[in-house]
Amino acid sequence: MPRRLPVCRSLARLRKARDAIASRHAVALVPTMGALHRGHLALVKEARRRADRVIVSIFVNPTQFAPHEDFASYPRTFERDIAALTDAKADLVWAPSAEVMYPEGFATGIEPAGVAKAGLEDKFRPHFFGGVATVVAKLFIQTRPRIALFGEKDYQQLRVITQMVKDLDLPVRIIGVPTVRERDGLALSSRNAYLSADERAVAPTLHRVLKRSAARINAGDTVETVMADGRAEITNAGFVLDYLESRHALTLAPIASPSEGPIRVLVAAKLGKTRLIDNIGL
Repeated sequence: MPRRLPVCRSLARLRKARDAIASRHAVALVPTMGALHRGHLALVKEARRRADRVIVSIFVNPTQFAPHEDFASYPRTFERDIAALTDAKADLVWAPSAEVMYPEGFATGIEPAGVAKAGLEDKFRPHFFGGVATVVAKLFIQTRPRIALFGEKDYQQLRVITQMVKDLDLPVRIIGVPTVRERDGLALSSRNAYLSADERAVAPTLHRVLKRSAARINAGDTVETVMADGRAEITNAGFVLDYLESRHALTLAPIASPSEGPIRVLVAAKLGKTRLIDNIGL
């Protein structure tokens, strides 16, 4: 008989199940919003490599969506997700409702600064990192993992969570896992399902621009010129560009030269109704 993956929807059941699997074992947490793809499953695989037991959370967090964003239409594929996590040998799924995470009277949140105010995602989604930081902190408290794994595709988010853990002395180690891509370079994302066939053919432009920009900066071209050329190429391909920026990989401060530190080139752009993000390290 196939193994039945435990799914917890109440805090009481989560605590009991978590204690049952973790009494003598290191626990890893993989936070997700569901609609799982190979990128998520790569996180689970890495979590299994690094820890004895793996908890995966599935929660579409309403507080990180602005009213005009896609909370209501965000892909939800719960039964398929559970099947995939069963195959991936996860040990426990934490799938609370919004009422469990934010009960009546909920009034406390985390408002991060520093890397959360870098003029990247925060410029276009000013609500976002407060919602992310609050829900991730709650997930850490609820599941008490030793490590937690996040994909590098959401790079500013990874830096925000890493800084939050450091600043609040949370007893969890944050591990970034490289972005999983399609063969043509498109970063895997649950929102890729929104792309039309024509848009899907154009979408890999972002990764091509990132790779070309990184190569040119490494070859000695000026950052300012490379970014200007990349912005023009992305716009000419039909995207509405939010940003293409070269930033310090740790602080996310603007940089003008590779000598100023490790670099991350980050991009966000809309293609039709779909907003895509990506990044690459130098």
